[in-house]
Amino acid sequence: MAQRPSRTTSAKATSAETKAALTHIDAKGEARMVDVSAKAATERTAVAEGGVVMSKATLALIVSGNAKKGDVLATARIAGIMAAKRTAELIPLCHPLALSKVTLDISPDPKLPGCLVRATVKVTGPTGVEMEALTAVSVACLTIYDMIKAVERGARIDGIHLVEKSGGKSGHYREEN
Repeated sequence: MAQRPSRTTSAKATSAETKAALTHIDAKGEARMVDVSAKAATERTAVAEGGVVMSKATLALIVSGNAKKGDVLATARIAGIMAAKRTAELIPLCHPLALSKVTLDISPDPKLPGCLVRATVKVTGPTGVEMEALTAVSVACLTIYDMIKAVERGARIDGIHLVEKSGGKSGHYREEN
């Protein structure tokens, strides 16, 4: 896996500071869907990554195309795209979005050994697509695991995280290495 990003948020935030920063919590501390109706529709993009770590033998099986269940990478790619489009059905407070682009790049990496999964999601709208990118990566990784579990139950899903996002009021974010 790529090196994990450094975390810049302080673990010592008080309860009041945390509540103020959490947009999905109202003044009474209850969960709510954020009202985005007054926000401008802008182009927003998010990129997320993760991976599935496995044995070299299992990776060779995927690369050769001889997995019992079929083409692991193609199936995972489609599953990730489908998941991005259904994020609002899975994550309770996410807004349903008309996504304009979802790409999943899945690369076998013999150094892991395993598969690196990267999703890029784009929309023109009043809210971002970080959750859609993270959901796409998560489901693609789960699909890879599902397709190889018959030969390797010990495979590990690892490092799912936001790499970059652009657009919207909060501006550009890129992970720090």
